[in-house]
Amino acid sequence: MAILDDLSGYDFEDLMEDVFRKLGYENVRQSTRSADKGRDILMEEVVDGRRRAVVVECKHTDTVSRPVVQKLHSAVATYDYDGPKRGLVVTTGRFTDPAREYARKLGGRTDGGVELLDGRDLREIADRIGLDLYNGRIEILCEEALAPTHPTAGRDAPVFEAVRDVENLPLEALPTPETAVTLEPTVTIRAQTSATFETSVGVIHRLDETDALVLRADRDGPQVATGDVRELVANRNAPRIDLETAPLERRFDEVTRERFGATETEYKAWAVDRLRQQHTTTVHYTGGNNVDYEKTCEPTRSDVSIKSIDPVYLPHVDSRVTLGEYDYRYAYYAAGPSRTTTADGFHRCVHCGEDDAATYTYCANCGSINCPTHTKTERLEGEPVCTGCAVTDRFALKTKYFYDEENREAFREEYSEMAIHEQAMENPALAAGAVLALVVALVVVSSALGIV
Repeated sequence: MAILDDLSGYDFEDLMEDVFRKLGYENVRQSTRSADKGRDILMEEVVDGRRRAVVVECKHTDTVSRPVVQKLHSAVATYDYDGPKRGLVVTTGRFTDPAREYARKLGGRTDGGVELLDGRDLREIADRIGLDLYNGRIEILCEEALAPTHPTAGRDAPVFEAVRDVENLPLEALPTPETAVTLEPTVTIRAQTSATFETSVGVIHRLDETDALVLRADRDGPQVATGDVRELVANRNAPRIDLETAPLERRFDEVTRERFGATETEYKAWAVDRLRQQHTTTVHYTGGNNVDYEKTCEPTRSDVSIKSIDPVYLPHVDSRVTLGEYDYRYAYYAAGPSRTTTADGFHRCVHCGEDDAATYTYCANCGSINCPTHTKTERLEGEPVCTGCAVTDRFALKTKYFYDEENREAFREEYSEMAIHEQAMENPALAAGAVLALVVALVVVSSALGIV
């Protein structure tokens, strides 16, 4: 077994030399490493009775771009060989679209062309020649992702939907979000666990369970996905996209694709152990001598049958919007029309962090979104203003809130010209109390004078 993650670039060349020999190529040898001119392995093949040289470049990297293919094409052209020749680039990772397009124009396996073999091709070759060739790149080279957007809605539709119930925030005032997507690797393993446990009294326990185990499959190691995330990934009807034919870079401001952390074989083995543990149970039974016993029934590895393993990327969409002085984040896992929210900055008070309020209100003065406790009414204009940016003053012993000092001064002038009863109404509770006190006083006086 060759674990490619543990190999150096030179070790990878040694391995590929053996692979090409097993594939039937002739005169396979490595070029002089100290004078590498873009060719790592030299070999020959016989095509339609003609002998042809093949110049190979080995790249033990995540991504191979167009300049590597161009370099090898030049190396093929300058290689001193009396006969037809072609090139071959082999990588444990993947080729960029420009690299593939350039190789296609050169002609691939034709004379003078350059053939490309990526990690997926290596996996197929390894299976064909009976070679165990494992690592994250080889075993899982996934080109499918759950659809990161609704099939009939725009990229930013979830953000506009999220802010729809924020009071005083017109949708037309919302700027275009900066939206990134991270493709997080997942693996769904479907398995059947069947076992029969017997003692001298007969069968005491049977197992016949079907499971769909959804794993988060990044470099931190497998973790069982639960809840909404599991439902998104395990849904067989969730729409998917081909990352080769539908590049996300055209729709999102930034795209990050995380690597799978292990091989399919390792995920299968991990799942078997997990399911054995999950289905282990202690059974109590009565023996033939009327004595009570207990037995731990643990399935064996052979009792767990892996039916399928399905790798797919789960899109984690992260949108950011700036409103006035504040930045807001709205993030979610997506699977076409379905999604589960992971961050919602639009429903969280910027002043106290309250995220369970009945309503949230936008302050156009500073751009904050606030809970009712931190939302006031601007006295001069009658619009919402938050306690964080408002200028305050007291009128009729009651605090009033203003957008700025200019508005406060304008209201001071207005207040000074009010009649006394109008000023009193700036504090209705105080005015009502004063009226009530006056009525009580009149009643007391009237009683003392014998009027009532």
